[in-house]
Amino acid sequence: MSQQPRGNALRETLEAGEVALGVLENTYSPTVVELYAALGSDFVWIDLEHGGPSPRDAGKLEALLRAVDGTETELLVRLPDTDPSLVRKALDAGVRNVFLPRVGSAEELEAAVRASRFEYDAEPGWRGMANPRAGRWGLTDDYVSTEDESVVVGVTVETRSALDDLDDILAVPELGFVFIGPLDLSVSLGQPGEFDHPDVEEAVETIRSAAVEADVPVGGLGFGMDDVNEKAENGYQLLNVGTTTGALRSSVSGWLDDYDGA
Repeated sequence: MSQQPRGNALRETLEAGEVALGVLENTYSPTVVELYAALGSDFVWIDLEHGGPSPRDAGKLEALLRAVDGTETELLVRLPDTDPSLVRKALDAGVRNVFLPRVGSAEELEAAVRASRFEYDAEPGWRGMANPRAGRWGLTDDYVSTEDESVVVGVTVETRSALDDLDDILAVPELGFVFIGPLDLSVSLGQPGEFDHPDVEEAVETIRSAAVEADVPVGGLGFGMDDVNEKAENGYQLLNVGTTTGALRSSVSGWLDDYDGA
């Protein structure tokens, strides 16, 4: 008995030039991930750079992945580092979409992307055939070829060095998307927390326009739905619309504020 390989709805959306909307799930709860999938979110962002379980804890990743199994919602996992071994570890657990923080150069990025592929740029890749979950326990037809076709590796441009190497970064083969990180970018440019500083705004626009020109999907943070809609009109295809804790804070604060008292 064999299984058909699971496609990657997020990759298909990006390749079709359409927009994917998602939520940062920062309580790391499989139940909440399952709820976002039921609500129709295109992706659920799991951030392992600033919190959450170890990216080497396959059991934790598998629990989060099971929450979206059988749905059109994809897990998008940000790793804490560009270490190729972390990329392989996440993919072997069954993750299909990863993105990398604080990349400093195209060379560093290429090594991480190569680690996600069995074949890379017409040469052997650095992916290993290990954890059976990624291959559906040997029940998937053409595992190697379909795995390479279903994986997405993106990069966050959020450092001055990445900005300086932007053209070469955008030219890295098999780059899935570039995510613009204005928060850490403001720190790297010497204007911490000043997202509206002219230097930060200029850098964000430089990244956006260069990625659009290079035909690389652009991702970013949405600061309210007006901002999300504006960014979608300006070429962004991957947009985070909010966070679990932000949604809870807004809702619960509203409930308490609306209480008239006894």
